[in-house]
Amino acid sequence: QVQLVESGGGLVQTGESLRLSCAASGSVSSIFGMGWQRQGPGNQRLLVARISSGGNTNYGDSVKGRFVLSRDTAKNTVYLQTNHLTPPDAAVYYCFFARPGGITWGQGTQVTVSS
Repeated sequence: QVQLVESGGGLVQTGESLRLSCAASGSVSSIFGMGWQRQGPGNQRLLVARISSGGNTNYGDSVKGRFVLSRDTAKNTVYLQTNHLTPPDAAVYYCFFARPGGITWGQGTQVTVSS
């Protein structure tokens, strides 16, 4: 079983940045992918970014060029650097780790962007 702890959300103004972190513990072997999704009010949960065990990254269209996903494999931690934030980026951000047995989700961290 994998446990995830997220941090880094908060309230920022338009144009500012936040760095989100997600640390995994427990049965972290055989993880083949990790990343972030987000869910705004009244919206479905959508992919923000993901990275495979081989290091390949994918980004949602709305964040390409602004957000950067990275990982520290020694710390079993994935980071999401969110830059040039705007009000449409406001959402609860959920990290996830994928293993052959299924996907584990973090508890979510709120990002609020004021105009």
